[in-house]
Amino acid sequence: MGRAFEFRKARKMKRWGQMAKTFTRIGKDIAIAVKSAGPDPNSNSRLRAIIQNAKAANMPKANVENAIKRASSKDQEDYKEMVYEGYAQHGIAILVECTTDNTNRSVANIRSYFSKCGGSLGTSGMLDFIFDRKSVFKIAKTDNIDVEELEFELIDFGAEEVFLDEETNQINIYGEFTAFGGLQKFLEEKGFELLQADFERIPTDMKTITEEQAADVEKLIEKLEEDDDVQNVYHNMIIA
Repeated sequence: MGRAFEFRKARKMKRWGQMAKTFTRIGKDIAIAVKSAGPDPNSNSRLRAIIQNAKAANMPKANVENAIKRASSKDQEDYKEMVYEGYAQHGIAILVECTTDNTNRSVANIRSYFSKCGGSLGTSGMLDFIFDRKSVFKIAKTDNIDVEELEFELIDFGAEEVFLDEETNQINIYGEFTAFGGLQKFLEEKGFELLQADFERIPTDMKTITEEQAADVEKLIEKLEEDDDVQNVYHNMIIA
């Protein structure tokens, strides 16, 4: 069948692997949301948002329901949310969000990835001046939505930036970290089709590097993203 078949096979396997990773990530998010505010999405706004994210990721409904049941049982592992910060090669800042049932394992693994890829793991809070944590919502664009008018309305609820992504035809809404609940409530009550609701770390200080240098940084990012405890990896890299 040749190399073309092998390439397609590798691409498919990678896509399946990414899907499994996404489902695992969402399952952990569900576990933490249920432990903090209960299994009923009607009274648990964070769980409600995660269920919406699961739909957007094409996670089967049965998987979501099973994750909620597991999270409600006494046998569910106790997950902790951890943040690790450091620098990759060429001075690129890397922030790693983990959800883990074994912090010793997680920090040992994260430190080894940084070390093997020529970087260094630092101390908690060292990158606070580089990354801002924001609430991020994505809603479907319809003909009756005026983006500018929507932005004026959302400012009162903590929105900072509202714009249309023309490639996806989705409206992206960025707001203060503490504004998540207010923004979510407004969007739900107004009947907008909510496609995604989450938190993101937005870099405020970018660093430009060459493609060759970026390849060094990508090696670390790939290793981090392959780890089961890692939920998200953020960086401040721009490729020249």
